[in-house]
Amino acid sequence: MEAVIKLNNVSKRFSGFEVKDLSFEVKKGFVTGFVGANGMGKSTTIKLIMNLLQPDKGEVSVFGLDYQTHEREIKQRIGFVFDEHVFYENLTLLEMKKIIEPAYDNWDEGMFQRYVDEFQLPLKKKLKTFSKGMQMKASLAIALSHHADLIIMDEPTAGLDPVFRRELLSLLRNIVQDSEKTIFFSTHITSDLDRIADYIVFIHEGQLIFTQEFYKLEQQYVLVKGGLDLLDSDTKKSFIALQQSKHGFEGLSADKTAVMELFGDLAIYEPATLEDILYYTKKGTKEVAATN
Repeated sequence: MEAVIKLNNVSKRFSGFEVKDLSFEVKKGFVTGFVGANGMGKSTTIKLIMNLLQPDKGEVSVFGLDYQTHEREIKQRIGFVFDEHVFYENLTLLEMKKIIEPAYDNWDEGMFQRYVDEFQLPLKKKLKTFSKGMQMKASLAIALSHHADLIIMDEPTAGLDPVFRRELLSLLRNIVQDSEKTIFFSTHITSDLDRIADYIVFIHEGQLIFTQEFYKLEQQYVLVKGGLDLLDSDTKKSFIALQQSKHGFEGLSADKTAVMELFGDLAIYEPATLEDILYYTKKGTKEVAATN
């Protein structure tokens, strides 16, 4: 499958933090969820993909092109939807559209009007009067109106009400139905990805943990619950992390088959959600004291 985004051993160092040796691909025609706790490198990685930051080492390519010689061509084909308000708030949406429109060779006025109608956006009200949901709809309408092949979204559902979040996710799923458009969706709200993601890219402390097809996560990861008598120095090695109390333990394993063979009927097994995977990975090998 064609890779729309490709990072090859990309590193970027800041004071006290580093994105280190990131290598992953984003496949054409799919929704790829980009996850990790806040402060773990998601926004930095997106800025590297957008050429807002340049890597200290490694290579970033988009549509098989590099930014040094093809920056305008690449950015013509990207629609960017950001968590924060990026418009001039004292302008109306119509005035903002007139500023943005000339930047794109493939601007489609009919499509813009269609999304304005579908999203029920007021063209002549100042953007500072827009709610969070309306701002997101306006950003998405503009991103889609120049026939972008790649939609990059940085925390788009943060702060949105549940009803609009579901509407947005349904719209995003419809966008990729023809397999021509690609969505790269950064979020810490992992339940959103349960609905729409085809692939997951997971980073932690600036490093890649995995790139995986979403449906395969359930085949690989499992939550295990059991009595403390099942734990010793060897069996603990089967877990990414454990949470213990006087009543027993709960742990996450990345090898479902092996851990079920190890404990058999002595333990209880539950599917691990994406949120479980992020939580236990963040805890690492530390044993977490239960609150009860």
